[in-house]
Amino acid sequence: MCGITGACWTDSRLAIDQGTLNRMVDVLAHRGPDDRGSHLENLSGDIGSGVALGHRRLSVIDVAGGAQPMSNEDDTVYVVFNGEIYNYLSLRRRLEGTGHRFRTRSDTEVLVHLYEQSGNDAFAQLNGMFAVAIWDRPRQRLVLARDRLGQKPLVYALQDGRLAFASELKSLLQIADLPRELDATAVDQYLTYQYVPHPRTIFQAAKKLPPAHFAVFEEGRLHSGQYWQPPSEVDAQISEAEAINQLRELVGDSVRLRMQSDVPLGAFLSGGVDSSLVVSLMQQFSEKRIKTFSIGFPHPEYDESRYARQVARALGTDHNEYIIRPDAVEAIHHLVELFDEPFADSSAIPTWHLSKLAREQVTVVLTGDGGDELFCGYPRYRAVESAERMPGGLRQLLSWPLWQRVPTSTRQRSVWRQAKRFAEAASLSPERRYLDWISIFNEPRRAGLYQEDFLTDLSEDPATFLHSAWHQSKHGQQLAAAAYADLITYLPCDLLAKVDMNSMAHGLEARQPLLDHRVVELAMRLPTAMKYRGGRGKRILRKAFHAQIPNRIWRRKKMGFGVPLDHWFRKELRPLTQDILLSKSTRVGQFCRPQAVEQLVREHQQGVFDHSYRLWSLLFFELWLQKWA
Repeated sequence: MCGITGACWTDSRLAIDQGTLNRMVDVLAHRGPDDRGSHLENLSGDIGSGVALGHRRLSVIDVAGGAQPMSNEDDTVYVVFNGEIYNYLSLRRRLEGTGHRFRTRSDTEVLVHLYEQSGNDAFAQLNGMFAVAIWDRPRQRLVLARDRLGQKPLVYALQDGRLAFASELKSLLQIADLPRELDATAVDQYLTYQYVPHPRTIFQAAKKLPPAHFAVFEEGRLHSGQYWQPPSEVDAQISEAEAINQLRELVGDSVRLRMQSDVPLGAFLSGGVDSSLVVSLMQQFSEKRIKTFSIGFPHPEYDESRYARQVARALGTDHNEYIIRPDAVEAIHHLVELFDEPFADSSAIPTWHLSKLAREQVTVVLTGDGGDELFCGYPRYRAVESAERMPGGLRQLLSWPLWQRVPTSTRQRSVWRQAKRFAEAASLSPERRYLDWISIFNEPRRAGLYQEDFLTDLSEDPATFLHSAWHQSKHGQQLAAAAYADLITYLPCDLLAKVDMNSMAHGLEARQPLLDHRVVELAMRLPTAMKYRGGRGKRILRKAFHAQIPNRIWRRKKMGFGVPLDHWFRKELRPLTQDILLSKSTRVGQFCRPQAVEQLVREHQQGVFDHSYRLWSLLFFELWLQKWA
């Protein structure tokens, strides 16, 4: 697990010098505290082309011999790589059989020789999480690639004659002549989703390479391709017994592969189904007690620690727990410093603390990420199913406009609050309805929030991102379409980005066994009825692994991994909100009408509506603008 950065250019006026490369590398030091490396070459010729590669290393496999950038025997191919390749040993044996010779035990060197052997077809052969840059000197070609599910980040900036890339935007921002103009559409997307979806970033000049894509920069031009996508059609022939057997085999093998490590290893344990299942299999495969880590809150509505303790006792893990009382003001300032584009998922706060706790004892953790998307585990899928079955006339009746004026409960998971949100969007099309449920600011609220000048700058409906993903599913059911859309939107752009940024902030590597592409391919081909029935998801997981974890964990209601934002904005964050967000000099004011922001603050603090997630998004954006823009 590392940080990568660099550039390739065809015009010497856009060359990256050693000083700039050093800054690009060093700003990623948190991602790789163990070592650093760089490679810079200016090639001969009239056009003055060249390449710069930089790397920060967190040593996990072949601690002594895996330094990067790494080249082949004759220094014609160089690689910088962030991530882990779990099938590298089998790939290595195959490559050695065709005559390739290895100098190290690292998975990085497999990438070098696999690219020599297969070119861009190499990426589809990898089982792992990765962001990789490959310099092909004979072809004067720079190749970028990202793993199938987007577990590892990769951003780039294309200018005439130069492509720069990095694990994080803050590395690209070390290039002095990189434009800093904000992307208006990205701002609109952020206030819709609480993150900026790929391929955009918050800056016009930079993009994200989408998951399962590669890009080739050659002769000053960039072209890209997609090498994989999740199955979109159901396998009607597979029986439930066959699915159970395959699931047991694949999930078990995925956990075994991800337990490969030359450094201490543990697991995040929330006490939910997915993390408990992963920990159970880890403990089954280990001769030692697995170190598990969880955090709790003094506020019961947000505290899962008791469930984690139950699982840890049942499995016999070496459990570590920390009850946090986060300082709200300190937390938001810290996250703004960490995230180099706006990111308003408040569960980043407990994730940061959990990563810090784990890093004190281990360097690698396994997590349960992906289970909800693959096996229909989110509570909101009940609403999708209910709306699909509901007669159209009843949906129209529920969308009565006066719902908007009915006060909302301040309790995060209250039935009344959920019913109100369901009713407000009931009459919309299925995909638009789902977007309305998951949006921070839905379309009517954004229309009332934005300045007129900002509205005229918007050229793309933010709904396009979700709608495109929704319609890729060919299962023919709205619930399946919602889960498919979450897998390729919410999972990489929010959940995996959150885990990556917070774990790497502490030099901790997080691995997700349920996101092994073989598990994903099986899960997405299964009929929805195998995964979801009677208002409950993860049905096939229960049948396959019912003996692995206590029954009370299977039966418990799902909890989010959040913080008490609603209380914070009435107490700890109230002065900061007044001083920063309602200031006449606020930078958010260039996008949002002050009167609309004031109304949100007033209604929340008076208990009329719970606007906590909207206020968090705006406050984070304001502080981010002050720090990064």
